[in-house]
Formats: sequence, structure tokens, C-alpha cells
Amino acid sequence: MKANPIVSEFPATIENLSQTQRERLAYIDFRLYFLGEAGRQDLMLRFGIAPAVATRDFAQYRETFPHNIIFDGTTKTYVIGHGFLPAFNHLPERVFTALSHGFGEGGGSVSGSLVTCELPLVLIHPSMTVLAPISRAIHQKKVVTMGYHSHTSGFSTREIVPFALVNTGLRWHVRAFDRKSNEFRDFVFTRMEKPAVIEGESIQHHEMPSADIQWNRIVELDLVPHPNQDYPQTIEGDYGMVDGILHIKLRAAIAGYVLRQWIVDCSPRHGLMGKEYQLWLKNPLALYGVSNAVLAPGYEAPT
Repeated sequence: MKANPIVSEFPATIENLSQTQRERLAYIDFRLYFLGEAGRQDLMLRFGIAPAVATRDFAQYRETFPHNIIFDGTTKTYVIGHGFLPAFNHLPERVFTALSHGFGEGGGSVSGSLVTCELPLVLIHPSMTVLAPISRAIHQKKVVTMGYHSHTSGFSTREIVPFALVNTGLRWHVRAFDRKSNEFRDFVFTRMEKPAVIEGESIQHHEMPSADIQWNRIVELDLVPHPNQDYPQTIEGDYGMVDGILHIKLRAAIAGYVLRQWIVDCSPRHGLMGKEYQLWLKNPLALYGVSNAVLAPGYEAPT
């Protein structure tokens, strides 16, 4: 994983640097911001560079962002400056991944958590031998043949046209056109057997992502604190609500998964009373026609 070297406007001196140099400065910025310190050894370990290169990078960072960094003569390392403002845009998802897992793999990797982290137990682990041909097929726009275990129909051989990976929060699956049922469906990686890319097989127009109505439809949902909660202001703060409402836009193909993961009460009259329901879907009619709305807690199809 790389620190995201993006700022609204780079100083001219940074614009003239190579992409790899900007990535190293972004890493210095990351360590100062989230760990409070950075040293030449950190840069050398992460990027596999020589000491002289690391020294030049720190000199460049100090010259460009002088208020962000101080050299501590006692520890012989650099620490966060009193006037620090992040010079790069560090995306939250990447930051949490870096803090909990380190940076990447390979000779220049920084493995292991950077701070103490406790992560949820992952019960479902997709096999890389299953994922790899699926991701290749997505990238190369090809057809896959595989064995598949279904909860409803048992084992069968399928030909699918995959086009997107989806993380539901509980598991990974692939969105694909299924030639057996002649419709777009979600296929779970752990239920696949020996997927293989079919070479030379053409994809028809009705099998392309543009034909997937559920994937291309965007539903707009208004989430509010559940009326059963005692302190709605706390929930409003947790979710960054504006005027008591969190307005989100989701693909119809993933809406049910998200609402289930967030434990959102989707009943018409907020009838689910457990304290685990912090959110209520204020406009449940927005789910009309969403195929996986049955996954949403309490959802009732309009009659």
C-alpha cells in the first residue's frame, strides 16, 4: 500500500519531482502525521533506497514544508512540527490499512501493524487460486468457467462474465453475468471450484456491465437516528449527519448488503426495537425494485 501523494496544489518544487520521489515525501508526511516521527531508516526500509537518497528526501521535505518537521538532536530523528498541516491527502481507508497491516509486500515492505490494533476475526478467506483467474477475467474482459456450490440449487458448472469485485463487509463476491440463469448475479469466491479463463470466447452485448440494471441503478437513501435511541445527537455525530439526516447514494446491487451490515431498521414504521438498531431508513420506498432489498432488516415490499 502506498501513501496517497495527492495535494490540492503541489508547490512548484514538488511538481518537478518524479512520482517515486513524491511517494517518498508522502510517506514522510504520513509518519509525521500519524506516528509523530520519521527517520532515514524508515524511508530506507520502506523504499529500499540508499542513505544519501533518504537524506535528500528529508532535506526536500524540510525545505518545502518547514513548519511540518523538526530535527530532534537527542534522538537523531525528525519529529512532527508545532505548526504541522498535512501536505498530502491521506485517505482514511488507506491510513487504517497501513496502521493495522503495514505497507505492502516485497523487499521494501513494512510489515506488521504500525500501532497496536485489534482487528475483527475474519471467518471467510477467499483462495488466491480462485481470485486470480477471476480478477484476470475482469481486467481482460473474458469469460470464466467454473464449478459453483449454490445454497438453492447445489453444485453445477457455470460460465460467467465477471466485471466487478464487491466487499459486503462480511465477504467478497464478484458481480457477473451468469449464462446458466441468463441474468446478472453475485458469486461468492468460497463457493467456486477451479475457475478458469476461457480464451477466444466473445462477450455479448447483453452480458456487459452496461446491461446490468441493478448495478447501474443508483438509489438515494435517507438514514436518521432510530427513534428508539435515547441520545440521537450522539448518533448524528457518529455518522456526520447534516440536519439529522445521512444522505447516501448506493448501487442497487449492493444496497441490501450495506443496510444489513450497518444494521439499519428498514421497516416502514421503525418497528425493530433492539438497541442494536441505531439507524432507521426514513424513505424505505427508495428500495422498491431493488432485488436484494430482502437482506435489509425489517424491509417490507410495498403492497
